[in-house]
Amino acid sequence: MSYHIEEMISEEAVEARVNGLAAQINADYAGRELHMVIILKGSVFFATELAKRVTVPVTMDFMTVTSYGDGMVSAGEITVKKELDEDITGKEVLIIEDIVDSGRTLYYLKRLLLARDPASLKIVTLLDKPERRTVEIQADYYGFEIPDRFVVGYGLDYAQRHRNLPYVGVIIQDEEGDK
Repeated sequence: MSYHIEEMISEEAVEARVNGLAAQINADYAGRELHMVIILKGSVFFATELAKRVTVPVTMDFMTVTSYGDGMVSAGEITVKKELDEDITGKEVLIIEDIVDSGRTLYYLKRLLLARDPASLKIVTLLDKPERRTVEIQADYYGFEIPDRFVVGYGLDYAQRHRNLPYVGVIIQDEEGDK
């Protein structure tokens, strides 16, 4: 497939929104310690920038949960490839996700983690794509609501490529003969 990438959300807009999300989280968790559960791989860029701006005490852990593989459409089957290293019982847990699309992965993950008895469990996502939702799930904090387009950059990938773009871009398939 031949394609190019068009900027959807600029680096400056992403940075400003991450600052705003951190301010909300700082206010909501004032006086408490926050345990961030970062969903690999896509959320790393967002989680790092967010964590640098959070002023309450923070601990972190990581999970890998997949449903996409290398395609542009969710395969629908959810697989936990990396489990948490720490027990979350009694902790204030914030799941950090890059994008909420169909919601199936996050719905599964939320149920899985709630069964581990955290003190609280909330979700923050950089991008929310509500028109694709197939299950009832909502992020408690979100950066941007976007239309149903396949996006890359700022941690999001297409077949493991383009995560390092400093902005969020849309993949545009080229017409035959376009370069």
